[in-house]
Amino acid sequence: MYKLIAMDLDGTLLDDKKEISKENLKLIYELIDAGYEVVIATGRRYWSAKQLTKDIKRPLVILANNGNIVRETKSDEIILKRYLNLEDFKILIKEGRQRGLYPIVYVDNYEKGYDIIIEMDKGHKGYNNYISKDEKRYRKVEDYLEISESKILAVIYSGSKEDMKSFYFYINEKYPNKYSSHVMENIQIAEALLEIMHPMGSKWYSLQEYAKKRKILESEIIVIGDDNNDVQMIKNAGCGIAMKNATEGAKNIADIITEKDNNDSGVAFELRRILNL
Repeated sequence: MYKLIAMDLDGTLLDDKKEISKENLKLIYELIDAGYEVVIATGRRYWSAKQLTKDIKRPLVILANNGNIVRETKSDEIILKRYLNLEDFKILIKEGRQRGLYPIVYVDNYEKGYDIIIEMDKGHKGYNNYISKDEKRYRKVEDYLEISESKILAVIYSGSKEDMKSFYFYINEKYPNKYSSHVMENIQIAEALLEIMHPMGSKWYSLQEYAKKRKILESEIIVIGDDNNDVQMIKNAGCGIAMKNATEGAKNIADIITEKDNNDSGVAFELRRILNL
């Protein structure tokens, strides 16, 4: 019997307009009313994830920044946090600079009104349009190497798949077990994103820890996602679902691939079938 349903946002619960369809929203209410725990597991920062799920008028648990910060939406209480070591962060910045890469840094400063740190102007070409023109929840610094920030959640690089994968393999080979990282491919703003975090930073590890606190077994978890940051979660859950529009990496290890994509309420269609709703 399944007890917990974890859903990714972009490319999964959200359509390409970044909206939750009526069918998906109705399904979420039915799940909650039937006693299932619904968890949002996303690479997005908490503030953004909370805004995008505001139509769900129920308290939710959000695993944000790929599980590096977990909060409950009613009170914004922190349930779990994993911050990148400052010295490890600075090593990463130096390595990226040698490749001419310009990262965006996510931090856990939700209460202070910002969760992004940047060095360049937000429209700098090195950011590949990652930051919207309307973005206000950011802080600009002169030099990443001079900051004393203790709540670093993730370092994000954007660019070509070739560049991102090259840097990914280099970091993992030179600094084994120092970081958790993955290359995102199923995105709209750039060819690829490289996300680098705390060595235990992953959706699955945080979901696993949260479920344990709730006395929910791994076999009682359903997860549904579409990109490479969902792979570990899809692989290890009791039922791992990849979207029809998912990356090949996600599809290859999934128990189920949805018949419909994120623009056709694939989440609702598949979960209704699996759970006989």
